[in-house]
Amino acid sequence: MDLDVLNMFVIAGGTLAIPILAFVASFLLWPSALIRIYYWYWRRALGMQVRYANYDDYQFCYSYRGRPGYRPSILMLHGFSAHKDMWLSIVKFLPNNLHLVCVDMPGHEGTTRSDLDDYSISGQAKRIHQFVECIKLNRKPFHLVGTSMGGNVAGVYAAQYPEDICSLTLICPAGLPSTTDSKFIKQLRELQESKRIDRIPLIPSTPEEMADMLKLCSYVRFKVPQQILQGLVDVRIPHNEFYRKLFLEIVDEKSRHSLHENMSKIKAPTQVIWGKQDQVLDVSGASVLASAIPDCHVYLLENCGHSVVVERPRKTANLILEFLALLHSIDNNKKQA
Repeated sequence: MDLDVLNMFVIAGGTLAIPILAFVASFLLWPSALIRIYYWYWRRALGMQVRYANYDDYQFCYSYRGRPGYRPSILMLHGFSAHKDMWLSIVKFLPNNLHLVCVDMPGHEGTTRSDLDDYSISGQAKRIHQFVECIKLNRKPFHLVGTSMGGNVAGVYAAQYPEDICSLTLICPAGLPSTTDSKFIKQLRELQESKRIDRIPLIPSTPEEMADMLKLCSYVRFKVPQQILQGLVDVRIPHNEFYRKLFLEIVDEKSRHSLHENMSKIKAPTQVIWGKQDQVLDVSGASVLASAIPDCHVYLLENCGHSVVVERPRKTANLILEFLALLHSIDNNKKQA
């Protein structure tokens, strides 16, 4: 073989080997970096742009796609210890022409974290209202979506700022009393009795604890490689002290049943989506909401746990779209009548 041709193959092989070796090294040594790259890639692939909004000296981080139009904008509030990118699995199944906004909740990811801030559910609702006013999202009533802790905040927001909201979707929301203790509530009671409340199941600090949390939150059993579990833990560990403080705040008497205390004030048409096999927040909460909110549509998903957004993203997106289409049809009928 000609020496120049041989050199060409060697150079080409070396050029290809460098990114492959870099990827393998990242996977083995810095799995948390790969997780950040993963979210960055999917934001770009789905057309979600990251922006910041400031209210006085407070900064909100959010992602968005599309522009306000004749259909309501959609604001999405994530759950405890998550971030705006958790909604990407649902964004994938929503039309590109919908105006979507996903915000990092107070203290999470790119939104300001301050020891002086009020992280109670009502305090978080006030912060989200400040965000809404910052980006002028409430020029027209918008559709609000919240899951878990974010569902608690969303429900309180709808009750306290009814003029901002045209409709509401609550996905496995916190903030409700339950006649049946979930597996998570039982674990918390056992930890309290043994005075080991520092080991909160939703705040993992090892790959094994992360695997246990995923099993607790999901009915579907995802096979997650050890390195990815390590990466998920590495991303969270710097924030665990804040998560513990936040958790104690939202389970305190001031916030524990915030949604229950405000649900009778919710006037917007409401959709409730809940996984039947939810081990974190018992599915009986759905009937509590249905009995208190006049225009409430309940959807219980079979073979689904607390992580509805991850386990059933297509179904959840379709339910939201169908709910919005139904409300649009009802509005048109009222206008014609």
